[in-house]
Amino acid sequence: MAHEDGAEPRPDVKAQIRGADIDQAMDGEHDIANATLEQAVFWRDTYREILAMEESVMARVLELMAAQSPTARREVELSNVPVIAAQVERFRARLGYWETRLGRLQPQT
Repeated sequence: MAHEDGAEPRPDVKAQIRGADIDQAMDGEHDIANATLEQAVFWRDTYREILAMEESVMARVLELMAAQSPTARREVELSNVPVIAAQVERFRARLGYWETRLGRLQPQT
């Protein structure tokens, strides 16, 4: 992904774009439609773990913002919070995909 001038975007911009793309699988992630039960459990658990961490990061950032000056708080609202929120949504969506796959693979009781 290059800019119009041919330069690569900064790493933080690339991370923001990747973090917001719910169709972006993790490196090594299996194809959901063809995943086995074992693979689906692995990726569901992985996404649960990452989602819990991202939600903790967001909670901590919001907590720290309370002690910041209005100017600093506004900058965090404009820069950090949207990136973390996008990542939370991405991981939540990916978790949902894997939970759906598990539901299809597991016998109904």
